[in-house]
Amino acid sequence: MPGEDLVELKFRLFDGTDIGPIGYSSASTIAMLKERIVSEWPRDKKIIPKAANDVKLISAGKILEDNKTVAQCRPPFDELLGGVTIMHVVVQPSLPKAKSEKKIDEVPKKTSCSCSIM
Repeated sequence: MPGEDLVELKFRLFDGTDIGPIGYSSASTIAMLKERIVSEWPRDKKIIPKAANDVKLISAGKILEDNKTVAQCRPPFDELLGGVTIMHVVVQPSLPKAKSEKKIDEVPKKTSCSCSIM
């Protein structure tokens, strides 16, 4: 789109492969980027995110928040390089609450103390 500030982004997966580079508007949110990553994820990988919430984006050593825009998260030095900004992608599936609560209940509770003071 003419006059729109586009940013070239490349997403580096855990095994070193990349998605992109793709031009995004600097007004795009991190949540929008995550949705695109999930839709373009290579299907031949062992680990495949099921939803955007399973994906974390890291840029300049920081985990990016969903409500931030690309312009807010882009490091200032990439403009000097004039290149593509690389964001690292981590897949961390969320655990269902029912299973995690069940595991807590299965742990035996100790109610007595076996200490001796002499």
